Amino acid sequence: MKSDFVAHGSAPPAQQETAADAAGIAEAARILRRGGLVAVPTETVYGLAADATSDAAVARIFAAKARPKFNPLIAHVTSLEAAFEQGIFPADALRLAEAFWPGPLTLVVPLAPGATVCAASRAGQQNIALRLPAHPVALALIVAAGRPLAAPSANRSGRVSPVTAAHVARDFAGEIDLILDGGRCPVGLESTIIECLEEHPRLLRPGGIARTDIEAVLGHALGEPLGSGPVRSPGMSQSHYAPRAKLRLEAATRGEGEAGLDFGGIFCEDKNVLDLSPGRDLAEAAANLFSFLRELDARGAACIAVAPIPHEGLGEAINDRLARAAAPRPKAG
Repeated sequence: MKSDFVAHGSAPPAQQETAADAAGIAEAARILRRGGLVAVPTETVYGLAADATSDAAVARIFAAKARPKFNPLIAHVTSLEAAFEQGIFPADALRLAEAFWPGPLTLVVPLAPGATVCAASRAGQQNIALRLPAHPVALALIVAAGRPLAAPSANRSGRVSPVTAAHVARDFAGEIDLILDGGRCPVGLESTIIECLEEHPRLLRPGGIARTDIEAVLGHALGEPLGSGPVRSPGMSQSHYAPRAKLRLEAATRGEGEAGLDFGGIFCEDKNVLDLSPGRDLAEAAANLFSFLRELDARGAACIAVAPIPHEGLGEAINDRLARAAAPRPKAG
């Protein structure tokens, strides 16, 4: 299905922000069916949604985010039955879907015959990334749109992910068609991504469900990503989730002029220090991570010192995001 906006060459309407109530969801679904872009809250982060069955609509996501087209998108569905229409689920994938859906888990599985998710959304691959979100607004919007939705994080490619409607508005002022304001996203980290294309599933991206919980359901350890081949999922670039400020990780103290991203009260209290979780709760830290990175970045510090964070449980995903945010940035041009 082609967008009216794309097919007729007209400019999309000025960006609006509306409550994620029944009227707002109905308007958002209308926009999506016409090929538009809508920012929608999920339990993980805000997504930039488009009709996943339309190459033209998906192209608008890549253009708005300045996202490389070899980087596939996740297709969001409303049920396991809807997922079966798009992907083939091996036994381990089915076990994980039944255990964790709806929720912050994405499964990369072989493409089903007759799948309607377009080639652009899949980056031309014969496999597909699928998720069944738990957020009521996201689910209601997919139902109202009547089709799978591609919805990567609603931020510029490589930058800090958004967890509020205000974050989206700052990144895309006037450039997308609608923002559904459903409040702050409760998990605050993107979904865990598991590839189920071979005998043993592989962890492609740690996220909102801990590795240990997934391995407990599988009954065996997850494999690690292959070092070569096509990009199977989002969030695998070395430099990603990056603020404008540089990050200094595993910092025991703050240097002069540095802002501080604290965990458990390592740093002295200061107006330029935000503590992810004074009580050292990793779920609280995950929920605060992107919001606090954005807030400290907005204060203009050249460098943000980041206190050590344990690597177990959700700490694996938090440290993954911080490592990518601190990685050398690709040069423009």
